[in-house]
Amino acid sequence: MTLDTLEAPVFLQDRLDHWAQQKPDSEAVIFGSTSCTWSQWQERIHQLTDALQKAGIKRGDRIMTFDLNHLAIVELTFGAAALGAGTVVGNFRLAPGQLAYILEDSAPKIVFYGAELKPVMEAAAAEQPVNRTIAIGGDNDEYEPFLASGTAKPAENAEGGDAVVHGKGSRSGMRGADVDPDDTVLIMYTSGTTGRPKGVELTHRSVNVHSEVSNAGFRMVPGDVNMVGMPMFHVGGSCYFQTGIYAGVKTIYLRDPAGPSMMRAIADGATHAFLVPAVIQAVLAAGPQAAAAMAPLKKIAYGSSPMPLPLLEKTLNVWPNTELAHVFGMTEMSGIGTMMQDSDHRHPPRPEVLASVGRALPGLEIRIADPVTHEVLPIGTNGEIQVRGAQNMKGYLNHPDATAAAFTADGFLCSGDIGHLDGDGYLFMVDRLKDMIISGGENIYCPEVENVLMAAPGVAEGIVIGVPDPKWVETVKAVVVRAPGSTVEEAAIIAFCRERLAHYQCPTSVDFVAELPRNATGKILKRELREPYWRGHERNI
Repeated sequence: MTLDTLEAPVFLQDRLDHWAQQKPDSEAVIFGSTSCTWSQWQERIHQLTDALQKAGIKRGDRIMTFDLNHLAIVELTFGAAALGAGTVVGNFRLAPGQLAYILEDSAPKIVFYGAELKPVMEAAAAEQPVNRTIAIGGDNDEYEPFLASGTAKPAENAEGGDAVVHGKGSRSGMRGADVDPDDTVLIMYTSGTTGRPKGVELTHRSVNVHSEVSNAGFRMVPGDVNMVGMPMFHVGGSCYFQTGIYAGVKTIYLRDPAGPSMMRAIADGATHAFLVPAVIQAVLAAGPQAAAAMAPLKKIAYGSSPMPLPLLEKTLNVWPNTELAHVFGMTEMSGIGTMMQDSDHRHPPRPEVLASVGRALPGLEIRIADPVTHEVLPIGTNGEIQVRGAQNMKGYLNHPDATAAAFTADGFLCSGDIGHLDGDGYLFMVDRLKDMIISGGENIYCPEVENVLMAAPGVAEGIVIGVPDPKWVETVKAVVVRAPGSTVEEAAIIAFCRERLAHYQCPTSVDFVAELPRNATGKILKRELREPYWRGHERNI
């Protein structure tokens, strides 16, 4: 029996239950020194479901996790989902005030927090009290005793009726009778690069559909091993993890995706990984030995930020036997929506295809439309990327107006990204809608300028932002990290760009910084760089 012939999962735990029945003694997950077979892991999750129910968690409630990557985050997601409750996966890098905002917005009944994050948790709880907290790990671990308080038996439904087992694809799953496939299972707060974070609600249905269609691209098969290192508060962590469970392959789950832990995972047999370009760049910069340690990977998917062409070319040359997949997605799509396969990397039908993010995954419709009127634009014309499919979010938690604004009347999700489609369906990302610079009425798409900037001698990293200008309203400023040993100056960078771009596209000033600000997933926080220049202006950045 292949994945294509299996019943489609209806509820989040359906595939895990299937594999627990089909291969109970096969290894399912490794996390540090912890290893579970499919049946052992199912048993733990069933216990946890019962413990959560005894603690009063029911359909429509929310719990929260606040920790670095930990097996508890995945187990709690499954356990809460079985009761119709959702799990808020908190960013472990939040400051107390930021965490307090999410606590207030999401109102979790229980917060499970990493012991090492106790000071932040306590400070946030002092500002925004919570009903109950449970420490994960440390000398006074409370999570394992909490899990052990449950019994691995079918759960009672929320009405207090008899225990039930139901749902196509489920053979041994325990689930409340009133749980619906469109109940929220994950709440992932957006990174806040364009404003205050909002909680994106993902459902049983959206996550399962994403796992199905993304695995059509990842192509995990028996014997493969999925390495998960991205943080769980990112869809590249939580939803990528689910893709491996969907396929029934073993997962090596990393607490911290630092170089040594990744290398150990690969030495232990990892075959698939999702990485951000910054990680790939760091591995290649570490030298031949580090690059050789990554070579056994069968497939590397990369995304979350663009990969400069020189880095892509080096990656293809250094790992000739590793398949590459460039993906584009967003939290609101439960993960990825497009993929450019290895064949397009190494044998592109046209050279410009290398600059694309591939084509839509099965079941996802992509169109380019005017961001204001939503009128569909012709092939090759830049506009807002809009997507429609069952993997799209339910909405933004507690923000009905923002939810309504995120969808068109005919059900397309407005991505806030600018791009165009070619005649073969390849999607080309051009910019974030709010990152577009408009100078003297001319639209300036940042990646076009940044590609030139990155090629300038002495530049290690460089981005451009729009800053106020009394004549043109807005003008281009470059923010540059010099290469080691470089003394390149502003005038040289501007001159280099003016030789290669229209003058209105070129930086009129350059700031030099030691490093560019990034969020936990590697995205550059342009909003932080723009903010000082626009402070006091009417424009809302």
